[in-house]
Amino acid sequence: MIRQQNKGVSAARNSGITAASNDWIALLDSDDEWLPDKLMTIRKHQSRQPDQVLFHSDEIWIRNGQRVNPMHKHAKHGGWIFDRCLPLCVISPSAAVIRRDVIAQLGGFDESLPACEDYDLWLRLCRRYPVCYIDQPLIRKYGGHQDQLSRRYWGMDRFRIRSMHQLIQHHELDPEQRQQTIAMLTRKLQILLKGAHKHDNQAVIDEYRPLLEHYQTLAAC
Repeated sequence: MIRQQNKGVSAARNSGITAASNDWIALLDSDDEWLPDKLMTIRKHQSRQPDQVLFHSDEIWIRNGQRVNPMHKHAKHGGWIFDRCLPLCVISPSAAVIRRDVIAQLGGFDESLPACEDYDLWLRLCRRYPVCYIDQPLIRKYGGHQDQLSRRYWGMDRFRIRSMHQLIQHHELDPEQRQQTIAMLTRKLQILLKGAHKHDNQAVIDEYRPLLEHYQTLAAC
């Protein structure tokens, strides 16, 4: 067992990945559950598609003890899915099995992000690699409890905005990926600022309005 000071979910995952000895990493969040055939099913797909770097699956959602159907925007996909990763996280960490050397190449999970760290890693991965989607549920996701990160932090899009901004500033994107990222970043900034004006949150306005103006200028070029 690995013990360390609580530095957040990214630091915990990175420590586990660093200590792992296998070539593949399988994640499991505390509020999720693997179904019994998860790893066996993924191994079968790995044997058929040895060049893939990430395998993920469908999932069963449980909210307050009841099974619910996820919205269409949460639908899972395989192949080159970078554009599908921009609006929100479309790969559940607990459903993913990833090559360890690829995680290392990407620099692991961003420990500066208190939330949306999975969204951030999938963006960095999917800009370079296709992924394999297994169209059957291999995990259960449990929600509705008070300690979920989405309940702990307001304005989760702030972290997605930061992730996309860092992606544009520090990572190589092809022209289409760059255009898609700027368009989504601009849209999320507009929504965030609309909410800030509605609630008279001047601090948010002062922080994000210059960023919106910057990306609106880029989009117009």
